[in-house]
Amino acid sequence: MAKQQKTVITCAVTGAIHTPTMSDALPYTYDDIARQAIEAAEAGASILHLHARDNETGAPSVNPDDFAPFLPRIKQASDAVVNISTGGSLTLSIQDRITPAKTFSPEMCSMNMGSMNFSFHPLSGRYDEWKFDWEKDYVAGSDGNIFRNTFRDIKEAAETLAPHDIKFEHECYDVGHLYNLKFCMDIGLFKAPVFIQFIFGILGGIGPEVDNLVFMKRTADRLFGDDYRWSVLGAGGAQMGLATTASQMGGNVRVGLEDSLLIRRGQLAESNAQQVAKIRRIVEDLGAQVATPDEAREILDLKGGDKVKF
Repeated sequence: MAKQQKTVITCAVTGAIHTPTMSDALPYTYDDIARQAIEAAEAGASILHLHARDNETGAPSVNPDDFAPFLPRIKQASDAVVNISTGGSLTLSIQDRITPAKTFSPEMCSMNMGSMNFSFHPLSGRYDEWKFDWEKDYVAGSDGNIFRNTFRDIKEAAETLAPHDIKFEHECYDVGHLYNLKFCMDIGLFKAPVFIQFIFGILGGIGPEVDNLVFMKRTADRLFGDDYRWSVLGAGGAQMGLATTASQMGGNVRVGLEDSLLIRRGQLAESNAQQVAKIRRIVEDLGAQVATPDEAREILDLKGGDKVKF
């Protein structure tokens, strides 16, 4: 595919995996999500990937009422592209998971490209005490999760959100998900250029080795040619290393406390903005330029921030 001139930084601000006990920096209140998202944009993130949480307990939520308090604040204070998750729960139906995107009509939303085991249960053994009662069972019980994203689910999400002209961040956790995406493009569900997020290091998906990144990239080149743009998400300690490698391969990058609580191995990050500032510094020091929000809109062919409903 054509060489990309500027690097788009996505920041995934809070997610639905990590819990408040795991890091004091993890935002979960409306105020903290808004503040950290705005600071991440100021640090250089042109896309903000957003989940919602219960304002009192920090439990993951797909209720639009938990998005409404922070989305307008972010839009007012930043020109960053807002990307709303459609994967905000590992147990709810696709109809529930797409409700926030259907309600707020953002420029982008995530789209998981296949069903999979999706587990983070090993984290449950790291903590003796928990801030909230729901956390331990939520984490420990993830070993029983099948994250459902069937072809029917994907079709329903694509067709329901099509009138909103939303660009999907196609999250591919293994090579088979790339073939799923190609099939969906062939039957007309998605139009080029698609935006693919290669995801490495989630238990149940492909591992976080550079060989796997090269393999995923080579497969995508064969399947999509010039009809895609791509980014890399490395979970946990793989975050910065894989992001750096991706940027040098002409790709885009994703960081944020959803994907890793660390700023370097063994050290918790102080904020999302700290992670964004670090990868921006690395990208620029290695000779690339970071895209502004409007440049990201052009690269990804987005509808524009004036067409959202928040």
